[in-house]
Amino acid sequence: MQNNYSVDEILSAIDDLQKIKKEKKIIPIKNTPKSDISSIPKDTLKLIEEAEKNKS
Repeated sequence: MQNNYSVDEILSAIDDLQKIKKEKKIIPIKNTPKSDISSIPKDTLKLIEEAEKNKS
C-alpha cells in the first residue's frame, strides 16, 4: 500500500513532529546517591582492605 504525499503535507507533518518534541517536558533524572563509606561496617572495610593487600 503506497501513499503519495505532497511536499507541503510532508513539511507540515515535520513541523507537527517538531512542535510535539518541543512540548514534551524533559523529566530530570535524579542521580543515584553515591554509596557512603560510613554506611559500611568497619569490620567489612577491614576485610576488603586485607583482601586487596593479599591480592597484590
